[in-house]
Amino acid sequence: MKSCAIVILNFNGEEMLQKFLPSVLEYSQSDIWVIDNASSDQSIQILEENFPSVQLIQLPQNFGFAEGYNQGLEYLRAKYTYYILLNSDVEVSPEWDLNLVTWANQHSDFAAIQPKIVSWQNPDKFDYAGAGGGFIDTLGYPYCRGRIWENVETDFGQFDDSILVDWASGACMLIQAELFHQLKGFDSYFFAHMEEIDLCWRLRNQGWKIGYVGTVKVKHVGGATLSRTSPRKLFLNIRNSLSMIYKNDSFLNFLLKFFAKFCLEMMAAIGFMLKGESNFAKAIAEGYWKFLFSNSFDRKQISAKKKIIARSNGPIQFLIWNTGILRKNKFEDL
Repeated sequence: MKSCAIVILNFNGEEMLQKFLPSVLEYSQSDIWVIDNASSDQSIQILEENFPSVQLIQLPQNFGFAEGYNQGLEYLRAKYTYYILLNSDVEVSPEWDLNLVTWANQHSDFAAIQPKIVSWQNPDKFDYAGAGGGFIDTLGYPYCRGRIWENVETDFGQFDDSILVDWASGACMLIQAELFHQLKGFDSYFFAHMEEIDLCWRLRNQGWKIGYVGTVKVKHVGGATLSRTSPRKLFLNIRNSLSMIYKNDSFLNFLLKFFAKFCLEMMAAIGFMLKGESNFAKAIAEGYWKFLFSNSFDRKQISAKKKIIARSNGPIQFLIWNTGILRKNKFEDL
């Protein structure tokens, strides 16, 4: 069995592949794979002509981020100890994969880890997706060291440590391959967004640790697939957040969080309506409707598997109170 495979999921990402694959090839010591989600652009031709050393898995249709990885990684089952799941819009640094694998080998009780992720457009700033390590607040809202809501901090080395976190970013995540398959990978119901947080929560409920390694740094474009300000992303985040809490927390905790989130998010929907942004209000309502009445939610992944209800590794936080009322928008102020 080989040590590690770097696996990039692609859908119509020819521009990103041409821009960022060269750094992955130059600075990586692991095998490199691209899973293609039935792209209709020139992605396959570009890979075959310009990057012949990259190994390709072609899927018959666009399965989305979550199921695309699940389908593609089935081809690699039992071939590697670790997968590094890497977005196509990430620029890496020398020996980044070797350093992540070395850290993982030295900390075998960690199921998944992420590096420090900064913005490619503005490298002195943290990136939205993962930043300096991911946490979950008391109501299930994700946040990061270096990024709370849309507030992104400057990186001046304050998060160059290695710590225990709640979740590792899907933009760049090393995960034990066997565990990925044991837990049936990402929940395909999510399609995209928050699927890595759900997977990390399931791993923590099994007693595994999730880590952040700040001595390794990558640069992420972010928003290359779906804008952070799109109604579609808001819908997915609303629906997937409810699904994630329902699956991974106790039923009583879920009911309490559902009621609190419903009140807060309906207030947000009213605010969108008053500002004339009815598409965002509709996205919130649709998120609740789809969660409550969709039959496609994979109930099989709900824990009977909950050996423990994993508590957050971060301090108890109500982000909406801290940021909206107390105006605390930096991690160190929480």
